[in-house]
Amino acid sequence: MAESVNIRLKGEMAFDIEIDGHHLMIDSAPEFGGENRGPKPKNLMLASIGGCTGMDVVSMLRKMRVPFDDLRIEVSGNITEEHPRHFDTIHIIYIIKGLNIPRDKVETAVNLSQEKYCGVTYSLRQSASITHEIIIEE
Repeated sequence: MAESVNIRLKGEMAFDIEIDGHHLMIDSAPEFGGENRGPKPKNLMLASIGGCTGMDVVSMLRKMRVPFDDLRIEVSGNITEEHPRHFDTIHIIYIIKGLNIPRDKVETAVNLSQEKYCGVTYSLRQSASITHEIIIEE
C-alpha cells in the first residue's frame, strides 16, 4: 500500500502539506530563516508516534473492555547535535484516567503497540532508543 503527501512552499521556509485532503503548515524558527507559522517537521515525528501508539492503545483497551475516561500521551525526544540531526532518544508517557483501571491490561496494550503494531515506533526505533511509562490517575 503506497501513501503520499503533497508539499508546497508557502513562504521563506513554510510549507503547506496536504495529507489525505487535510492541510497543515510547517515552518522553522526565525533563527533558521522561518516565520514560525507552523510546527517544525521533527516535532511532527513526535506527534506521529504519539498518535500512532495512542490509536493502538485505545483500540486494544476497547477490545479488552477496559473503560477509561481520558488518555493523554506526552512525547519528548532528544535531538543530536551532529548532522544529520535526529532523535536519538524518545520517551512516551501514557496518562490514563478512570476508576479501577487494571494496570496489567494497560501494560499489555502499550507493550503490544510498542513491540508489534505501531509502524511509526518501528520506523523511529531504527535511529532512536524509545522508552515509555504508564501513569494511571483516578
